[in-house]
Amino acid sequence: MRYRLPATLLIILALGAGVYFADSRWPALLAADLPQADAVLVLKGERKLYLLRDGEPYREYRIALGGDPIGHKQEEGDQRTPEGDYVLDWRNPKSMAHLSLHVSYPNEDDQARAKARGVSAGGMIMVHGQMNGFGWLGPLLQRWDWTDGCIAVTNIAMEEIWNAVPNGTPIRIEP
Repeated sequence: MRYRLPATLLIILALGAGVYFADSRWPALLAADLPQADAVLVLKGERKLYLLRDGEPYREYRIALGGDPIGHKQEEGDQRTPEGDYVLDWRNPKSMAHLSLHVSYPNEDDQARAKARGVSAGGMIMVHGQMNGFGWLGPLLQRWDWTDGCIAVTNIAMEEIWNAVPNGTPIRIEP
């Protein structure tokens, strides 16, 4: 009983420190200095993202996907991550998650399919870190598919990807 208060205080301090460090520049200091990737491969079924150089994977990361990850994205709000060949075409250092790289979904085929069904294809599919303020929960959150269709990694992984993947890098997303 007499240890309950000190234990509770230690937990609160640890959680507070986790929030502070997760939202600071600590992930950048911990991220490996990697060579530039010339492509990115996502295997949805394996929940893995690979950085490729000369067609060979040189780094892999565990990912979380949309809440309904099986199959290709059909329309806005379907909680699916698209499948196919796209480009990581721009980046947002001040996104609602820790850094983000935009996937060029929807392409012309995606738009045509959605139009034929009378729905919006959706958009704003990103590769990103954890939601701001929750980076310290990254290892736990990566066990579930929790995004709206994006590809999520831990903040440290996102720092590595951010530094290794320039704008214009192709990304292939497979089932």
